[in-house]
Amino acid sequence: MAIDLSDFESGNKYDRDYDEGLKSLQDRLAVQQSLHILHGARTLIVMEGWDAAGKGGAIKRMTATLDPRFYQVYPVSAPTTEEKDKHFLWRFWNKLPGKCEINIWDRSHYGRVLVERVEGFCSEAEWRRGFDEINEFESRQGEIGTKIIKFFLHVTQETQDKVLTERLNDPSKRWKVTAEDFRNRAKRDAYLDAMKDMFKRTDTHWAPWTVIDGNNQKAARMAVLSHVVKELEASVPQEFPEVDAGIMALATATLGYKAD
Repeated sequence: MAIDLSDFESGNKYDRDYDEGLKSLQDRLAVQQSLHILHGARTLIVMEGWDAAGKGGAIKRMTATLDPRFYQVYPVSAPTTEEKDKHFLWRFWNKLPGKCEINIWDRSHYGRVLVERVEGFCSEAEWRRGFDEINEFESRQGEIGTKIIKFFLHVTQETQDKVLTERLNDPSKRWKVTAEDFRNRAKRDAYLDAMKDMFKRTDTHWAPWTVIDGNNQKAARMAVLSHVVKELEASVPQEFPEVDAGIMALATATLGYKAD
């Protein structure tokens, strides 16, 4: 089915105890990371969405209980001069997860078919070619066992304006507001057209899009974490391996350990 962003604008509240629900999901995610490490899995989580849609807040809650040795968050900004001289996907290869790793991209390679398209930072031929290049790139990751989870956080213009205003009113958050927020805001219709094409062309069975209604922050965070947990539970073996016999021997000799 085609993705229609207007279907994700209800802003319904999370209808349970938020703190309790968040802790439960974070605990489940910590268990999934342990299994992820033990089974040598690879996962890439792509976070896309409007400015001020809550990507950072969702990532913060997602990573709160994770072992920092086995995950990495990459904030993706405008390409450098060197990166502009290369193929647009070049700068993303070294951000891919290795064995046991969960890597999170705060914005991503989809900039080619979104901001670069709308703002004229690449030619029409380049962004049109980008759809096939992105699909091929993601397909190759799947072939080596990388699980790709792609999110798009959607907010209405009213919600976006409300968040930007709240940030400007908070001295500790004003730094998050940039001129780009207002540049992009002025071209919302063009971005909506680009997003429609992006979903149509890159919502693949090996890397499908999951759109999150970001108009209620708490509900959006819970939806993101819940989806990540379910995807990991489905893609990573759920059995913990037996304890290494050598470790057991050491524990028995040193600690007098006996298995329950």
